Amino acid sequence: MDISTSECLQYNFSTIKAATYDFSEDNRLGKGGFGAVYKGKLGDGQEIAVKRLARDSGQGDIEFKNEVLLVAKLQHHPTKHTILDWEKRYKIIKGVAKGLLYLHEDSRLMIIHRDLKTSNILLDIEMNPKIADFGMARLFNPEETQGDTNRIVGT
Repeated sequence: MDISTSECLQYNFSTIKAATYDFSEDNRLGKGGFGAVYKGKLGDGQEIAVKRLARDSGQGDIEFKNEVLLVAKLQHHPTKHTILDWEKRYKIIKGVAKGLLYLHEDSRLMIIHRDLKTSNILLDIEMNPKIADFGMARLFNPEETQGDTNRIVGT
């Protein structure tokens, strides 16, 4: 599927409510500055993550749609809880650094994340890191060599 607009990723509220068991606390994965994130399961068995914006979140439509599109274009996998030895930690750190290098220099979108923190790193079943939460991200055109960095954002 070509993901070019956030509208192609929208579900009606009743579907999301059912998938998250009415936004059950048991399904809450975490809470950020813009609202809580819940795990859910659609009728066809597909597992999803749902961000429910707080009324006073301050995240606007543009930032939210930006985040939805960027996260959808990246591939994420379910997390697995385990104890991390130093070898696994090093692998995660190296993976995050490679991910940032990709976003900054190798991706055709040229993305600056602007809110990198531990809670924005997802781990797949093999403990490979995936950078998440692109609500504060900034896109640059390939020909841009400088960006406006006067506005402070992120955590």
